[in-house]
Amino acid sequence: MKKILLIACLLLPLSLTKLSAQVSNSAEFPAGNNANTVGTNMPTQPKYGAVRYDSLLHALPEYTAMEAQLAELRKQHETEAAYNETTFKRMFAEFLQGQKDFPENILLKRQRELQNALERGIAFRREAENLLDKARQDMERPIRQLLDRAIAATAEVRGYEVVVNRDANTLPYLKPALTEDATPFIVEMIGTLRNY
Repeated sequence: MKKILLIACLLLPLSLTKLSAQVSNSAEFPAGNNANTVGTNMPTQPKYGAVRYDSLLHALPEYTAMEAQLAELRKQHETEAAYNETTFKRMFAEFLQGQKDFPENILLKRQRELQNALERGIAFRREAENLLDKARQDMERPIRQLLDRAIAATAEVRGYEVVVNRDANTLPYLKPALTEDATPFIVEMIGTLRNY
């Protein structure tokens, strides 16, 4: 009997605490309302925009023009590299034909010339690739900035909380009730931003 009274004495304060918490909750939220009720001026569901960034970027006329300019630059570099390669092949053929007849000092001189021509050709190709990469970055930067500004402006106008990039299938599912394809709105915004 003493054990039962001891347990009852220990449990009584706990149950009174729970009861007082329930009473205070019911005072804060009158009948018909509960703690999960959302205020009337809060949006009921967030809106998300979805876009395929790379597809949109590649569809821009500025990007197409950039690709054409880069192709022209690449063609010029390839022409110069082909000329250097032809010159090297000619020098090498002359070296092979005359190496038996050349005195030692001329033979060594021609070998150094061939080595230098080979190194210059390799260095030219590396430098050309670096220049093309830098040109791509420099030309692409303002196009990406235009697209980023259009996405941000569209998000503000449409009330998106987030604009999701669907490239690389990183988000294979977005609930249609919460998400809309933002692409047409972004394309329209790009047209607006171009005029400014």
